[in-house]
Amino acid sequence: MQEARKQAVSLRLSAGDIRKIKKLAKRLGVRDSDVIRYALKVMLAKLAPLCDSSTRGRSLVPVFIDTGVDILQHFELDEERLEAVINGGVEDEHRVDTDDIQLMAMIGMQRNYAKLSLRDLHDKVAAPPASNALDDTLSTNFRRHLYAKYVQREQSASPTGPDRRKKSAS
Repeated sequence: MQEARKQAVSLRLSAGDIRKIKKLAKRLGVRDSDVIRYALKVMLAKLAPLCDSSTRGRSLVPVFIDTGVDILQHFELDEERLEAVINGGVEDEHRVDTDDIQLMAMIGMQRNYAKLSLRDLHDKVAAPPASNALDDTLSTNFRRHLYAKYVQREQSASPTGPDRRKKSAS
């Protein structure tokens, strides 16, 4: 019953973040604390699978795809920490490949090297877009790669997956 009670929490925020919170609250006609609670609830919903210690390996890939590089940059997740978070204690068939974890970490920190690695992975050579578009293209290509390799593959491996019907019809 003790956990059901609300608690006050102290946060250190930059002056710029506080200004933005106040502007949002004023525009929406709500309190500053409502804006902060909303942001926390949205973040917790996106990261919910990370709260479940039994969720590991391929099952965590959508979390990192959906949050993009933000989570990697904000928490400074390097390859070693990502490996432990994603693959720690998981069976081989559910593991995320080390190459993909390296790419995730690089996208969060070393974008140019990650771009080259991802291009090599898919053997696609295209003219590089403008720098902002380059980041968008890199993130989009990496998301596609991860979805195709882990999420769609998991769905097609299930007995009710769409690829299962195609294989049995052949």
